[in-house]
Amino acid sequence: MIEIQKVVTERQRREFVNFPLRLYRKNEYYAPALYSDEMKAFTEENVYRNTCDDVFFIAVKDGKTVGRIQGIIQRQYNQIHNEKRARFTRFDCIDDQEVATLLFKAVEDWAKSYGMEQLCGPLCYSDLEREGLLIDGFNEYSTFEEQYNYPYYQNLIEHEVFVKDVDWVEYKLYAPKTRNDMLSRVAKRSLEMNGLHVVDSSTMSKKEYITKIKDGFFDCIDECYAQLYGTVPFTDEMKKQLIDQFMLIINKKYLIIVCDKSERVVALGLCFPAIGRALKRSGGRLTPLALIKLLHAISRPKVIDLALVAVRPEYQSRGVPAVMIEGMLTMLRDSGVMYCETNLNLEDNTAVQSMWKYFTAIQHKRRRSFVKDI
Repeated sequence: MIEIQKVVTERQRREFVNFPLRLYRKNEYYAPALYSDEMKAFTEENVYRNTCDDVFFIAVKDGKTVGRIQGIIQRQYNQIHNEKRARFTRFDCIDDQEVATLLFKAVEDWAKSYGMEQLCGPLCYSDLEREGLLIDGFNEYSTFEEQYNYPYYQNLIEHEVFVKDVDWVEYKLYAPKTRNDMLSRVAKRSLEMNGLHVVDSSTMSKKEYITKIKDGFFDCIDECYAQLYGTVPFTDEMKKQLIDQFMLIINKKYLIIVCDKSERVVALGLCFPAIGRALKRSGGRLTPLALIKLLHAISRPKVIDLALVAVRPEYQSRGVPAVMIEGMLTMLRDSGVMYCETNLNLEDNTAVQSMWKYFTAIQHKRRRSFVKDI
């Protein structure tokens, strides 16, 4: 018999977080999230509680956890878009349709009790968290920023009458063997003509650098990402939580910030050292050994993950994308990194994907968000 339990006790919370670590223990491609961040999702420290309703369920069979799922109502997003949508995320399950069906029914019943009319996902509180179901690229190592899943998940979800809502694609970007002198000239000329400059972080500590650019950084993302799927504007509490979460793994060398004469951020590129393998054995816990591996991966990464790239609309046709591309190419050539992985690009976001033609680019993964009426 399968029992669906709403997560309310500390033991159930640990089970919710530990279940995927057991499910993927022998899977070489899975990258765990930070354990402390996952546990924080249940607490008042999770600032999205101010703009969202959420619920957590686990499925138990013969005394063992066999599945989990989280439901979210992103009130902020629904108000902006005049929708009645709930989201599902953190869906993990053994290959058992009955378990999956009961988990989704629990979230659907919860969502309908709030008057919701659709359920979509995998999609978390915001676009800057793990989202999308991997549907192609199962033999590629997951980045720390995104979730790995087994191929059978797609069948479990589609059996529940979910259909495609959007797809994302991901790329590996290698620096070409020859430099593009024309690109370099366009980038230099764009900075001069638009009165822009790339922020020099070499004279500042990481904390000073983040303090200097953080407000403009989030403002630029808000403007550039406003119309993208699943995004919500940042509150001050969200900004602080994200900075706290990622401060440890930020390396100044992999952050490109372009400002105008008034120091307004007009473009940005944020890359993180790939740290998934460093956290694999510890299950995302920052044990002393895991911390040593993590610091080594941050200081001397073999791969970097492109988390965000944004250029304000008024500068997109004025050569500024060339500045970002040239900065990323220089980063790849001069840092000893093998390649950069893009994370998620909406499949119809041609503006971003057109940038990758200057690299040796390999599209190696695809993810999907599903939707159904409830």
